[in-house]
Amino acid sequence: MVIKVVLADDQALIRAGFRTLLADAGDIQVVAEATDGDEAVRAARDTAADVVLMDIRMPGTDGLTATRRIAADDDLAGVRVLILTTYETDEYVYQALKDGASGFLVKDIEPDELLHAIRVVARGDALLAPSITRRLIADLVARPARRVADTSVLSRLTDREREVLVLVAGGLTNDEMAGRLFLSPLTVKTHVSRIMTKLAARDRAQLVVLAYESGLVTPGG
Repeated sequence: MVIKVVLADDQALIRAGFRTLLADAGDIQVVAEATDGDEAVRAARDTAADVVLMDIRMPGTDGLTATRRIAADDDLAGVRVLILTTYETDEYVYQALKDGASGFLVKDIEPDELLHAIRVVARGDALLAPSITRRLIADLVARPARRVADTSVLSRLTDREREVLVLVAGGLTNDEMAGRLFLSPLTVKTHVSRIMTKLAARDRAQLVVLAYESGLVTPGG
C-alpha cells in the first residue's frame, strides 16, 4: 500500500527537500503541496491523502487551524496530521495534540525518523518524540488551570481499560503493553480501540492528553 502524503510548508526549498526524500521511500508518494493551511485542507480532501506533513507557522491560515479543520471534518476522518516544525515549544505541542494532530516532530530529525513517523501515523498510531512528550507532560502540570480534571470520563472505562490507558500515556507500543500485561498484542489493540471509542478520541495522541487532563496519570506517578 502506498501512503499518500501532502506537504504543507510555505518554504519551497523545504518542500523540495521533503519531496526528494520521500520519493526514494518506495511506499510513500507526495500527492500535493500546499503553502498555507487553506491549501493543505483542500489538498487533503482532493487527493484523499493519508498523511499531511504540516508546518505550524505559515502565512494566512496556520498549521494548527488547518489541523483543527481536518480533525473536525468527517469526510477527512482517514487523514492523519504530522506536525513538523522548528518550534519545539510547549504551547505548540499541547495545542497541536488538542487540535487532532497524530504526531509532532521537529525539523532536525534524521531522514529515517521522518519516514518512520509517516508510516506510524498512516496506520493510525500516534507518534511523539520522547523529548516532546516530556515537554507535554511538564506543560500540563505547570499550567493546572488548563487541565480539565474531569474524572467522569474515566467512569466509561473498565479497570483493564484504565490500566491500558495509563500505559498508552506512558508511550508504550502495543507489543510493549502486551508484554507488561501478559496479553496478546491483538487483545491490547482491541482494548485501545475500545478506549478510543468510549472517550471519542481521534487517535492515541489524544488519549495521552485525556489521560493527563483527567488526572489518571501524573508525572512520576
